[in-house]
Amino acid sequence: MLNQIDEISGIGLHLDLVLRRIQEAYLKKFEELGVDLTIEQWVILHRISELGKTASQRDIVRSNFRNRATTSRVIGKLEKKGWISKTRFDGDQKRFKLELTRKGKRIIKLVLPHAVNLRKLAIKDLDNQDFEIFLKVLVQIGYNYYSNEV
Repeated sequence: MLNQIDEISGIGLHLDLVLRRIQEAYLKKFEELGVDLTIEQWVILHRISELGKTASQRDIVRSNFRNRATTSRVIGKLEKKGWISKTRFDGDQKRFKLELTRKGKRIIKLVLPHAVNLRKLAIKDLDNQDFEIFLKVLVQIGYNYYSNEV
């Protein structure tokens, strides 16, 4: 068993390695599908799909853990691709309403089954208890950094 110093010094490396493998798998799948899509674009496009008619830019900013400027830039790219439309809510000129276009719905329909399979691959050979522990550890690591404002 590794001593505690070895475990601590390798944690960032392991997290980065796993994250890169996940990102590579998604990007490879997008390329195989012939879809010009980044992971950030997929996350936002999928979130708009989940929220449906109530999707607002404010909701997306709050739920995707990116700053407002980055989120706005990604939304702008999705809009330029013709995958989403950005309008104002009736009676609320402060919030932007985000909706999938027909093209955007086709992208969701094409990519979503593959994204689900990639998520399943991530937890393959993990039982529920292992996965719950994994999530608990990730949440704690995130909280440790958040609570200490590094």
